[in-house]
Amino acid sequence: MRRLFSALAVTGCLLTSFPAISWAQSQGFTLFSGVKSENQLPFRLDFEGQRLGTDRYRLRLPAKKMTLAVAQFAITYPNYYKGTFDPKNVEVRVNGKSVPLSEVKWDKEGRVIEIFPQEPVPAGTGVELVLSNVQNPPFGGIFYFNCQVLSPGDLPMLRYLGSWIISIS
Repeated sequence: MRRLFSALAVTGCLLTSFPAISWAQSQGFTLFSGVKSENQLPFRLDFEGQRLGTDRYRLRLPAKKMTLAVAQFAITYPNYYKGTFDPKNVEVRVNGKSVPLSEVKWDKEGRVIEIFPQEPVPAGTGVELVLSNVQNPPFGGIFYFNCQVLSPGDLPMLRYLGSWIISIS
């Protein structure tokens, strides 16, 4: 019996000693988010999402989500998110390589960031939308950032790809 308790104690210590960063910023296991698991998108906050801190958001779109070419990315966020974005510090990375952008617009009132690559991003490629120099909001919380895209030659209507569930502490 003593060995069992010793083994449990050691296992507990090992599990709790993993750095918090290994659990943070992953899709993980989200209960009651309102977003189906197949619509939850992976992301990473380079500077741990501290309130009032400057951060870099790496919002990822897996290749399997990119079923059509994309001429425009639109990131919408909730009205209670009070952070700021720097449109001059936005990058689109396709399969790890930066692509040239023709324009980035941040509509503060409409709560949307529109990103226009010079050339459409091909279907079936992994994409990372990198938002640098982001000023996190003064109050923490969970924020749903939604990704919509417009395909070339498509009807001028944005199509939903998924949501990033971002936590600021």
